Amino acid sequence: MTDASMKVGYIAIVGRPNVGKSTLLNHLIGQKVSITSRKAQTTRHRITGIRTDADVQYIFVDTPGFQTQHQSALNRVMNRSVTQTLSNVDVVLFVIEVMRFDARDEKVLALLPRNRPVVLVLNKVDKVDDKEKLLPFIEKMSALFPFAAIVPVSAQRGGPQLDQLLQEIRSHLPEGTPMYGEDEITDRSERFLAAEIVREKVFRLSGDEVPYSVSVEIEKFEVEGKLRRIFAAIIVDRESQKPILIGKNGEKLKEMATQARKDMEKLFDGKVYLEVWVKVKGGWADDERALKSLGYD
Repeated sequence: MTDASMKVGYIAIVGRPNVGKSTLLNHLIGQKVSITSRKAQTTRHRITGIRTDADVQYIFVDTPGFQTQHQSALNRVMNRSVTQTLSNVDVVLFVIEVMRFDARDEKVLALLPRNRPVVLVLNKVDKVDDKEKLLPFIEKMSALFPFAAIVPVSAQRGGPQLDQLLQEIRSHLPEGTPMYGEDEITDRSERFLAAEIVREKVFRLSGDEVPYSVSVEIEKFEVEGKLRRIFAAIIVDRESQKPILIGKNGEKLKEMATQARKDMEKLFDGKVYLEVWVKVKGGWADDERALKSLGYD
């Protein structure tokens, strides 16, 4: 890998909530660094995922889904994160669900820069039964914005479509010196990733019982050789939400912790001792100081 022949650049992944941005990022880099769930707006931070091939280093930035309905401090912070990211990248991937383009997507489209390449990613193409409908939809989208390319993919299934997307991105990246080592997959700390993994399990195992305003705070993170001791607090808004997460005889919380620990051991390649409990911190999602203390930029 010689610097002279390398292409290196930042690629933003943007779109409205729940179109599959995090799933796309995880498949593009071949490792899970961004959490996913059926709950809209699972991603709240800018997550950087890194993929290094023989002659190119892709630095992906997965952004929160741009929120157009709710105006809490949390959503204002996340929307600010999206707009800041768009002004500091080499390529933008605008992700939508294939055959679906509504007012929420239009609001994200209005934010897209015109001074850098924007690739439209039509996700969930595997769910389109009649492929003949694709071309008219692509033509409709082409008329809305000067996209550098339009690439249909299935982020969930992966496959050659993602290779085509990578080649398209590569063609727009500048030459440069690699910014990360060949084996690095994210610039986020293990402490941050641990919190995100726990938060994913909260969403996956609680469904719609617990509202969107749940966060996770790592209160202690200790490393002893290949063993990591992690102590995590799930932050909720109200006392009434605690028993929902804890479950009967603590079974739900135990299951969340077990699944989170297994994911951490796979990601960190070592044993993990994990303790998880639930704390009430009223109004945190609408308090910018509280958000800062929980790691929101």
